[in-house]
Amino acid sequence: MRFIIFGPPGAGKGTYAFRLASELNIAVISTGDIFREAIKQGTALGEKVAEFINRGELVPDEIVIEVLKERISRPESKKGFILDGYPRTIEQAKALDKIAKIDAVIRLIVPEWVIIERLSNRRICRKCGAIYNVKYLKPKKAGVCDKCGGSLYQREDDKPVVVRWRLRVYEAQTRPLIEYYKGKVPFVDFKCESVRMPPETAVENIIKKMRKSHLLK
Repeated sequence: MRFIIFGPPGAGKGTYAFRLASELNIAVISTGDIFREAIKQGTALGEKVAEFINRGELVPDEIVIEVLKERISRPESKKGFILDGYPRTIEQAKALDKIAKIDAVIRLIVPEWVIIERLSNRRICRKCGAIYNVKYLKPKKAGVCDKCGGSLYQREDDKPVVVRWRLRVYEAQTRPLIEYYKGKVPFVDFKCESVRMPPETAVENIIKKMRKSHLLK
């Protein structure tokens, strides 16, 4: 079982990918997480990636593809995987075709108002990275992390004006990819029109759709 998950910023892509992977006993491969961890640990890959990020440049495809190949070849990926954050371009999708056969695309469809509501109310702990929502997942004490006592902050790119811009960019980038995969692999579309839907409910519905499409037994 090898899946790609597509979804706009704030759709819950990372959360759903990890919960799905846990339910299906497969791996999650998130290029963004791999690079962030490498930078944090100060590895050779992290230093290389940091150079591009510090210059405001995208990490070159050849580096991303090498990382992807290595992750796909690991024992934990043999049963299957969910790709989160890759591919982002047609060129990357074509490179992926040479590495692995994708069984389906999971597409999260979320209205703009839900995404803005989610992201504009999101707060993150500066110390441990825990995520809160000032409306739906409040910390016990305003502005303070329940887990470590760190201060909570709002990312600049979570402000409504920036979120709308991020959504336009996502649409422009992803539309060609959706067209590329249409007719090649099945699509599992999941629509979420509620800010309050628990992740476990969403994942349960996605798995039901997979079974209905005979992607799972």
